[in-house]
Amino acid sequence: MSKDWDPHKSVPPPVHRVERKEPLPWQTPKAAEDDPEALERVQALIASPGYRQADRDVEFLNEEDTRGVRLQIDYLKPELLLKKHGIEHTIVVFGSTRLHQPEAARRKVAALEEASAGSPENEDLQCRLQVAKAIESKSRYYEEARRLGRLVAECGEGPEDSRVTMVTGGGPGIMEAANRGAFDVGAKSVGLNITLPHEQFPNPYITPDLCFRFHYFAMRKLHFLKRAKALVAFPGGYGTLDELFETLTLVQTRTIAPLPIVLVGESFWRQAVNIDFLVAEGVIDEEDRELFWYAETAEEIWDGIRHWHRASGSPLPNNN
Repeated sequence: MSKDWDPHKSVPPPVHRVERKEPLPWQTPKAAEDDPEALERVQALIASPGYRQADRDVEFLNEEDTRGVRLQIDYLKPELLLKKHGIEHTIVVFGSTRLHQPEAARRKVAALEEASAGSPENEDLQCRLQVAKAIESKSRYYEEARRLGRLVAECGEGPEDSRVTMVTGGGPGIMEAANRGAFDVGAKSVGLNITLPHEQFPNPYITPDLCFRFHYFAMRKLHFLKRAKALVAFPGGYGTLDELFETLTLVQTRTIAPLPIVLVGESFWRQAVNIDFLVAEGVIDEEDRELFWYAETAEEIWDGIRHWHRASGSPLPNNN
């Protein structure tokens, strides 16, 4: 290196990341003097669907041939955010969207009682009243799910410890209650919503960064079970039954590693699903009874899950 070499004089300063002193040729359209119609044609090109950047072209992304790409990003967005928030294990809660908090259930019954008293011959009102009373009798499970949400949130080293996190389907009713329990103690919780033909709203107790909306049920189901350390099924309808039986089948066939499956409300579940009948008919084995158990309270649910994991040799954090 020459002793006269001076970097201050020989090395040019860094150029601006975007700006230039002189524009490049393609930064301005063809001059009107050379072709009066050129600008109009260029504007038509820019407005053409083919010119849209692929990742910003919604019509293109919704085509049949781009389904594979949609599946990938439907999976990847929640995956990256769950990792970012340090979520390693989840407790999955399902249950009816119709099981609201007791006060709301009582208001519904009172309103229908008043309406039916004024129209005692109205069979539809009488039927709706009986259904409302059945819902009210099960509304106590809202409070159990809420307490369970608090218990799960306290598993670890405080609200900021998200290694074990509550996950629900993101809707109202039992799922709202579980998310709300975590919210009560300032902890994070996850809601996995799905795009449906009619308008819907996520419950207001989900952590904003962890409130997802899936296009594909398959990707939603995958995320429900990928980190699951337990499935807790409160009384519910088709959606709850769907997730419950899918999980039971995956564990029965050992397609996934066994995990605790808790059915909350024994009297409800024994009528909704006659396991004794299935065993007696020979369509499931006696040992398949051991894939789940019943519980009634949040404390029973959580103590049972913790005991199961200790017995399996994989205790949850702070679960010695």
